Amino acid sequence: MSTTRSGLFISVVFFLLQVSIVSPALSTGLMDCDTGDPASWKAKAELQAKLEAEGWTKIEKIKVDDGCYEAYATTPDGEKVEAYFNPITFEKLLVARRGLTLFKKRILFEKGVTD
Repeated sequence: MSTTRSGLFISVVFFLLQVSIVSPALSTGLMDCDTGDPASWKAKAELQAKLEAEGWTKIEKIKVDDGCYEAYATTPDGEKVEAYFNPITFEKLLVARRGLTLFKKRILFEKGVTD
């Protein structure tokens, strides 16, 4: 391997190592929840039980993303989606499918209320 190619190879390997270390901390940016201390959150298993009781199926994963619970599941209408929930109240905040927003909770910041 020439000096230039080996330098490029080392640069690529270094970049991939950085990305693999940082990636778990990155978020999708679709929703941001200001929910405080995770110790006050309800358990993911409780959210899964709630979703199943509402008719959601194929709940593949529930994870934390920007202070929200993000669930990959199929809605009662048969839509395979990613959905965001408040981890304290389990309020549905956003539902999206392949880049298309199907539902987004409207927040009125200036009045400090939600609807």
